[in-house]
Amino acid sequence: MPGKYKYLLISILSLILADVSAQNTQVLYFMNLPQNHLLNPALRPSNSVYIGLPVLSGFNINVNNNFVNFSDVFLKGQPSDSIISVLNPKYNIDDFLAKIKNKNSLEPEVTVPLFGLGFSVGKTGYVFFDVNERIDGNIVIPKDLFKLAFKGNEGFVGSKIDLSSLRGDLKYYREFGLGYSKDFTNKLRFGVKGKLLFGVAAASIDNKALGITVNNDYSHTFNADITANFSAPLKVTKNADKSVESIVFDDSRLDNGSGIANFISGKKNIGLGLDLGATYDFSEKLIVSASITDLGFIKWKKDVTNLKSKGKFEFSGLNILDVVNGTKTIDEVGQDMIDSLKNSFKVTDSNTAFTTFLPFGLSLAGSYNLTKSFSVGVLSYSRFIGKQIRESLTLSANMNLGNAFSASISYTAENHKYDNLGAGLAFRPGIFQFYIVSDRLPVTWNKIKSDNSAVLIPANWNTFNLRLGMNLAFGNRIKKKNDKPMVLVE
Repeated sequence: MPGKYKYLLISILSLILADVSAQNTQVLYFMNLPQNHLLNPALRPSNSVYIGLPVLSGFNINVNNNFVNFSDVFLKGQPSDSIISVLNPKYNIDDFLAKIKNKNSLEPEVTVPLFGLGFSVGKTGYVFFDVNERIDGNIVIPKDLFKLAFKGNEGFVGSKIDLSSLRGDLKYYREFGLGYSKDFTNKLRFGVKGKLLFGVAAASIDNKALGITVNNDYSHTFNADITANFSAPLKVTKNADKSVESIVFDDSRLDNGSGIANFISGKKNIGLGLDLGATYDFSEKLIVSASITDLGFIKWKKDVTNLKSKGKFEFSGLNILDVVNGTKTIDEVGQDMIDSLKNSFKVTDSNTAFTTFLPFGLSLAGSYNLTKSFSVGVLSYSRFIGKQIRESLTLSANMNLGNAFSASISYTAENHKYDNLGAGLAFRPGIFQFYIVSDRLPVTWNKIKSDNSAVLIPANWNTFNLRLGMNLAFGNRIKKKNDKPMVLVE
């Protein structure tokens, strides 16, 4: 088993370190860009009208995990300009496992903007509307699963493999958002954004209990109280004893245009969301703000499959002696265990609707204007994902010359890392506003030598964020007495 699952795990780790997701960048908060309302609906740009078009208006990618980075998976070898991976026999697996936490989180997200529109209403009002394709998820991997993959079950003989913290939640949905912000006094501004959500597909694991006891004879006792919920066109094949034979995606449902349109419409999986925000001017120089974003849920009713397992099952497990004696290969023994586990895993299925909740964020920020065009800012961002909380603190220096030019340099402490540098740049020639923003720029790099070439890879890097694109921007509102000094104009 270690051979097969070791390669599977390293593949997963590579995807984790190069995955795409979309958590809004903290650098964006203090820049004069229409996209900053994604972090606080009370914020607004200085232009009178903006339009975001599909693809052109940009994309946002982010990588985030709390347990490994490139320097953990790839080490410098001998000679010093070579790199060895975690699968290399010279790599000390015990050192790698010592860095793994008891609960290891991966939070993949993707956002693709389809359309955006914002325009001024009255003296201080601002209306904005956007449509986004979104994928977000939360996967928690127990440390025992890593130990099992890399070292096999021999180290668990007479004890239990604890998988009770294993869980997963992944959903793909479409978001329609309509928002409005306005000055209610000459110091206080409120913003609100309502969202209508249409779910396309989802997978969710409800794990009440899960563990494997490895007996002295290498047989296994499997204890489970777990439910896997799916909303997708799946085909589940069961044996006569109700054990799972296979689960495959029913691609026949997507053979024609109407089938694809019906799948991605999400008309039967409806949800709601809400963003709230406010800013307050203590003076012309000092401004504080707060927001809560992505409060919401989706009720999944279409193409629902529920797989449940509850009880105690016995199955034969991995016998290392077969490998030592040469009677079987490690892959053959691993496959025997998989077959035995599948036959022992009794499953009942149903089609009961289920609900998933969006991970929501809380932002607290302050900015101080040193000059008319230059400010410093601090932003605390907390993300709540089920029972987990992810926190970050960003310090930034920001320059806003109207909507002609905007720039920001930041430092972020997040994800157990304290070397996250970020930067943002936006400029507007005519009606075209181009921007690029990144919260986490890799500072140190390793060089992988191969034949006559060399490739640079980040060394200490487990979080990456990049947002870039183009807005169509029109006008530049005139600065009024009660306008916010956070956003300056030409």
